[in-house]
Order: sequence, then structure tokens, then C-alpha cells
Amino acid sequence: MNIDQVLFCVMGFVALASALLVAISNNLVRSLFMFFVTLFALAGLYVFALADFVAVTQVVIYVGGVLVLMLFAFMLSNKEVLNNLQQSNSKFISVGKLPAILVAVLFAIVLVNAILKAEPDALQWVKASAQSNNVIKPTDNTINNIGINLMTRYLLPFEIISVLLMMTLIGAAHLARREEHKL
Repeated sequence: MNIDQVLFCVMGFVALASALLVAISNNLVRSLFMFFVTLFALAGLYVFALADFVAVTQVVIYVGGVLVLMLFAFMLSNKEVLNNLQQSNSKFISVGKLPAILVAVLFAIVLVNAILKAEPDALQWVKASAQSNNVIKPTDNTINNIGINLMTRYLLPFEIISVLLMMTLIGAAHLARREEHKL
């Protein structure tokens, strides 16, 4: 095992471990900072996959913009709602969580089905682009090659991050919403 493989394994472990900590942590501040570590580890994995443009985009947009937005949403949110969320740390599945679990399972089934049935190399425009440029080398950084790589090889990771972004924005909006108190 050479140093590149060791670093790749370490970054993969850091990404998985920090993502797991984001999911199981009851403290929102710790979750946000672990999410920060997860996004940087993913950017490192993109560098190892020779996707420098996607790695820089990950750092600039998601780490620089989204994480700061989430931190501001957390700081400006209603503290009573946050306290209620942290106090309700039930380990069992409640009836109120069943629709969310059902939607998550259905979304996972659709994603797995799409991954298994996707054949990006069989698309006509990918074949034509590959034939016109002969072979896309990892050192080619033209706009055309970046577009082809983003729409084929790196489409799934990019879309997963965009879905995660949408979920965090919905969660931040829900936490920042002030509920009226009934007397």
C-alpha cells in the first residue's frame, strides 16, 4: 500500500465517521462542525478522484456558503425550539417519525434503482464527445471535459450533495421559524 492509498483510506474513514457523528449527535453545534469536517473530507476524496474542479466547488460553495448559512440560521433560531429538540431524545421510533422514515426508505430505493440502471456511457452525446476528443485525460481541464465529467462520472455525488443542501435549508428554515404560543 502506497501513501496515496493510505491517505485515501484515511479521508474515507474521516468522511464516514464524521457523517455518522452528524447523524447521531444530539447537539446541533457539534453536528454543524462535524458536517464541516465531512464536507472537507469529501473535497479531499474528490481531489484523489482527479476532480479538482468539483473539489474546489465543494469547498467554495458548500463549506464556504452553506455551512455559514447553517451557522447563521442556528444562531438566529428560536432557542425554545432548539431546547425542545434536544430534550426529546427518545431512542424509539415514534408514530410521528414513520412518514419521514418511509420517505427516506423510498428515496433510497429510487436512488439504488437509478444507480443500478444508469448507463452514462451509452448516451449518444457522451459517445460523440468522447470520440471527437479521442480520450478524456485526467489532465484535461477544459470546460467541455469538466461538463462531460460532471454530467456522467460525478453526477451522482453532486446530486446527493444538492439533495443534502436542500434538506439542510428546509431544516434551517424550520428551526428558524417562530411558532406562536397559545394562551
